[in-house]
Amino acid sequence: MRLSTKGQYAVRAMVSLVCHENGGPITLKDISESEGISLAYLEQLFVKLRKGNIVKSVRGPGGGYVLARPASEIKVGEVITVVEESLNPVACLDGDISMCTRTNKCVTQRVWKGLGDKMKEFLDSITIEDLSREANELKSAGVKEFRS
Repeated sequence: MRLSTKGQYAVRAMVSLVCHENGGPITLKDISESEGISLAYLEQLFVKLRKGNIVKSVRGPGGGYVLARPASEIKVGEVITVVEESLNPVACLDGDISMCTRTNKCVTQRVWKGLGDKMKEFLDSITIEDLSREANELKSAGVKEFRS
């Protein structure tokens, strides 16, 4: 199982946003350059992040993006969920489980549900602030070619 680049890049972009904000908005161009993510791809991600109330856009000269709420309140799992279609390990868990024709006889459904629950629990235990703090520590330690 792998997360798509949507989830990976969205989390990296959020960390970059927090690490590079100096009290003001950050442009997607700046994030693109610092993270090596295409500007067009970031634009797609930030539409979803804005709709998910994770970031806000600031228009005009000096505009860009800022967090919609404190980094300590934004969970990694939330960022991934907003840009991904599902964190469930199998498709049958995406909808109403009772609609599955195999629910009463599927011995593996419990395994997949448990795996999905553990993944969500882990990703929701980490905030963007946690990752930003770690990224700033690495940067302060002089890690070359730093990228969040």
